[in-house]
Amino acid sequence: MKMVISPAKSLNFKSNLPIEQISYPCFLAEANQINSLLKEKTPAELSQLMKMSEKLGNLNWERNQNFKTPFNKANARPAVYTFDGDVYTGLDIYTLPLEKVKALQDSLRILSGLYGVLKPLDLIQPYRLEMGTEIPIDKNKNLYDFWRQKITNFINEELEENELFLNLASNEYFFSIDTKILKVKVVTPQFKDFKNGTLKMISFYAKKARGMMVRYLLDKEKVTADTLLGFDYGGYAYSEDHTESPLSPVFIR
Repeated sequence: MKMVISPAKSLNFKSNLPIEQISYPCFLAEANQINSLLKEKTPAELSQLMKMSEKLGNLNWERNQNFKTPFNKANARPAVYTFDGDVYTGLDIYTLPLEKVKALQDSLRILSGLYGVLKPLDLIQPYRLEMGTEIPIDKNKNLYDFWRQKITNFINEELEENELFLNLASNEYFFSIDTKILKVKVVTPQFKDFKNGTLKMISFYAKKARGMMVRYLLDKEKVTADTLLGFDYGGYAYSEDHTESPLSPVFIR
C-alpha cells in the first residue's frame, strides 16, 4: 500500500522527537535549485508571489536565506513530525507506536512544492511554497511542469503491480502526479458531512479525515481494499449508497 498526502503551511520545530531515525529527501538538489530562485526575491515579492501578508513575507524571506545543505539533525527535522496542519492532526503522529514507524516510512509519501515528494522521516528545513505557485524554473513555467515527471517516476518506481494506491492529497498537490502513466489505479476516498440537512465536503473536516484514514490504515496489521471500507475513525462510515465508483469510496457522518 502507498498513500500520498499534502504538506501543511503550519510547521512545528519545537516538540520533542520520539524517534532517532531520519532519512534524506530524494530531490534535495532540486529543492536547493528552487530555493536559490526564491532566495533572490525580496519579502515584498514573496508576499505578492504567494499571496500572503507582509509578516509572512518577511518570515519566509528569512527561511529562504537560511536554507543550507547538507541537512542534518541540527538544522532540519523529519517531515511528518514537522508539518502541523489539519491532516496531521488527524494522523496524530506523536501517538503512533514506534513499532509502526517502519510501516509509516514504507507506505506514506508527502507531496511538496519545494521537495517534490518526501518520505515521512526525510529531513526538511522551514519553508513555504505551495505547489500551485506560479514560479518559472529553467524552461518550466511553473512547479507542476518542473515536478510532474520527477514525482510520477518516483512513485511508479516504488509501486508494485496491483498495489493499493490511495490519494489522500488535495487537488492542488495531486495534480503534480501524471495519473495517465501510473502503473496502478488510484483510489481517492471522499469524506462528507451533513450540514443543515445537506451532505457535503467540508474542507476542514475532510482534511482531518484524510489524516485519520492514514492513521486507521497504519493501525491495521494487514491492509486490503476491504480494510479501507471499514474506516470508522472520527464517526465516519462507508456509504455504498453515496458511492458511484469503487475508485472513489464515500465516507459520511
